[in-house]
Order: sequence, then structure tokens, then C-alpha cells
Amino acid sequence: MTDRIVLQGVSARGTHGVLDVEKRDGQTFFVDVTMTLDLEPAGRTDALAATVNYAAVASDVVARITGPSFDLIERLAEVIADDVLRYDLVDAVEVVVHKPEAPVGHPFTDVQVQVSRSNAAHVVIALGTNLGDRGQTLTDAIAALTALPGLTLTRVSDIVTTDPVGGPEQPEYLNAVVVGRSLLHPTDLLAELHRIEADHGRTREVRWGARTLDLDLVQYGHPGGHREVTSDDKRLTLPHPRAHERAFVLVPWLDADPRATLRVGEGVHGIRAVVDLLADLDRSGVRPGPRWEQQ
Repeated sequence: MTDRIVLQGVSARGTHGVLDVEKRDGQTFFVDVTMTLDLEPAGRTDALAATVNYAAVASDVVARITGPSFDLIERLAEVIADDVLRYDLVDAVEVVVHKPEAPVGHPFTDVQVQVSRSNAAHVVIALGTNLGDRGQTLTDAIAALTALPGLTLTRVSDIVTTDPVGGPEQPEYLNAVVVGRSLLHPTDLLAELHRIEADHGRTREVRWGARTLDLDLVQYGHPGGHREVTSDDKRLTLPHPRAHERAFVLVPWLDADPRATLRVGEGVHGIRAVVDLLADLDRSGVRPGPRWEQQ
């Protein structure tokens, strides 16, 4: 694919940098975005739905520049790339962040960080544990997911403490949600999740019983996007059939991705914002949990 949309020189003031003065006074950043996608349908139909709205992309970029401070422009470039890859039609993106006012200490013209990322299916994975050293188990699970070839984690929620739902009497849980991109087929990804569970001593004798580690594939592909996978197979039901009614999934998911959506029915009207789904649920059993343990 050689078709591209190039957005150059999007600028705004931000407070990204390691030094206190950078975070206090801010400086101007410039961002270039090059999106690779198939523009032939848009060229044939003249329909906005067949391409990517670059005005919306520019707004996303400005929101990141002016948003919460990062120490490194490498991180700024990464989150901008991830935002662009939310547009399902984009096959790949190159992001260049310019920091011409960087405190280098020597004469210079510009400092740039450039990242190139390929798109893949957007995936959501829910984590839970209520046996053993729960905090360390979640930390180890994140490390195992990060090391999994074909899976790129882009966001990790805070940990929440939750009351058990259903099943026998058991200890309270620690839960979290990760969002990422997967090159693995859904069944292959599920097999890897089961392998990681087994590596942490997971057994399945009692339904909804206590467990050392639970990894649920909640969603594969953006709802309504061309990478979305839905399935009624008992071995892998997508999206997860009970995710929409589980506050212990939706609360950390919303933390990881405030713009998250979930399919709860057929067609476009069956796609709901997670924030709206949460408004209908009792969240009293979900409380802030411990901080992530350092590796």
C-alpha cells in the first residue's frame, strides 16, 4: 500500500519534558503524521466515510500535546501513534514529534523523535486474581503479555479491588484491564492467554470459583471496524457475553481507554460507549486497589 495522508506541522504548546522549567513554562511542539491506507474507495466514491478525517486527527494530536505532561517526547509520539491507529482504515502510521525549544545547551535547529507503527486488531483483555500474592501475579501477567510475540500493549489500567460476583464464597479480587493491538488470530491469542493462566497455577474445577489468574479476551477489533471479530462459539465468544454487566471489567477498562466502546447488539445501534454502560451499573463493589508493583 502506497496511498498516504500527510499532516504536517500540527502545533500547540505543551509541558512535556524532564526539567521542572519545561513542565512549568511549557514550549511549542510540532507534529507530523503520515498515515498509510487505501484511498482508492474514497477516490471512487467521494465519501468521507471511505477515508480518515484529517481534521479529527489534528484535533487528537493537539489534545495530546496540550494534555497531561510526559517526561519524554518518545512517549508523546507513541500515544499519538496509538490514537491514529484507532482509525480502523489506517494500516500504518509514522509520527514525528519536533521539539525545537528543547534545552540542549548548544546551538541547534530542531530535535525530532520519529516512530513508525503498523495497525492490527484492537484487543481488550481483562485480568483478575484472588489467590496468592495477587499484586505480584498481576505484575507478572503484564510482563508475560508484554513479551508475547504479536501482541502490543498500549494502555494498562490502574488496579481495582472488587467483591466476588457469583460462585462460591471466596476472597476479594484484584482486577485490571489492558488494551492493545494483536497480530494473532483470536483463537491463537486465547490459547496464549490460557497458557499464561496455567503458568500461574490456574485450574478450572469450580465455575466462577477462586483463581490464581484469570485472563479474559473481552473484545477483538473495534466495534464496527473491519477488523472486528464476533463469535458465538462456546470456546470463544466475542465480545465477552457478560462484559457489559460487569463493573469490575468496565471500571478499569474506562480507566485504560476513556473512549472505549463495546458491542452489545447487532449493527451500529448495538455499539455502546463503556461510560454509558457503566452509568447503568452498581459500582459499589469496585474500589481503588493497590499501586502496580515495580519489576
